Amino acid sequence: MPTEPLSQKEIEDRLRELPGWSLAGDRLTRTYRLSTHFAAAAMVVHVARVQDELNHHSDLTLGYNTVALSVNTHDAGGAVTDRDFALASRVDAIATAHGAA
Repeated sequence: MPTEPLSQKEIEDRLRELPGWSLAGDRLTRTYRLSTHFAAAAMVVHVARVQDELNHHSDLTLGYNTVALSVNTHDAGGAVTDRDFALASRVDAIATAHGAA
C-alpha cells in the first residue's frame, strides 16, 4: 500500500509535537548542535542506524558540531508523510543522549 501525503493542517498539527522541526518547502528539517565534532559524528552514525531500521532515509549533513536532517517521502512524490514524522520522532529520542540541542 502506498504512503499517503499528509495535508498542510496535519503537518502543522504534528510539528507542534516536535519542537525544533520545521517545514521547508516539501521537507521536514531540523539542525542539532552538539558540543564537539566527534559528538556530532557519533550522532550521525546513530541516526544512520535508525534510518536503516525504519528503511526510510533523510538527507543527513554533518558539520563541525552540527547534524542537519531534511526528509520527505519519495514514494509519495516527495510529499511529507507519517514515515517522515516517525523518523523525526526517533531522531529526537536519540538526540538527547548525544547531548544535542
